[in-house]
Amino acid sequence: MNPRRRTLLAWAGSVGLTGWTPPAHAGGQAEEPLADSVRTALASAVAGDGAPPRLDFPTMEARLAHLRWLGAMSPRLVKRKPDLDVRREFLETVWYESRRAGLDTALVLGLIEVESGFRKYAISSVGARSYMQVMPFWARLIGDGDVSRLFHLQTNLRFGCVILRHYLDREKGDLFLGLGRYNGSRGQAPYPNMVMAARRRWEYNEPPLATASAR
Repeated sequence: MNPRRRTLLAWAGSVGLTGWTPPAHAGGQAEEPLADSVRTALASAVAGDGAPPRLDFPTMEARLAHLRWLGAMSPRLVKRKPDLDVRREFLETVWYESRRAGLDTALVLGLIEVESGFRKYAISSVGARSYMQVMPFWARLIGDGDVSRLFHLQTNLRFGCVILRHYLDREKGDLFLGLGRYNGSRGQAPYPNMVMAARRRWEYNEPPLATASAR
């Protein structure tokens, strides 16, 4: 294949114009023995019917804050996901699943950027799948065994967030070691550094509320 055709195919695959998708440049979680209690807890954490998340907010201000976040994030993702509805569903699901797992949403978005470049059908050279590059063995260990479901948006994000939470807990909250374990490169700097750099691109600082000036 000549270089020009290879470049065009890579571009087309990245934006979904062809059935071929370039491989993701990601590592892979290592399969390790899990205690029965850990396996049960993780299986319970990923359980669900795959329906879109239902976002509930305790107050109107919390809902408005979420909408402001969504409005700030959407333009940053438009080149990766041009369709507004697809982009909105993706961002709301990331927001929901990251918070459900007790993770920083910007961290999860940074990890997705590094792992898959926001490509739903990305597959790495070691077989990790979709947005968060979940290894197939997780479907057997804590799921129903159906590896194809790892390409489902909410399933992939739920597995990925639960697995990342598991690794961070194992490393007592150490981001450097937890991220390295997620990527299968524990103790090596390049991957955690890339994720943390990407995280900064997805951070959002809530603007201060305007107040009326005193007369």
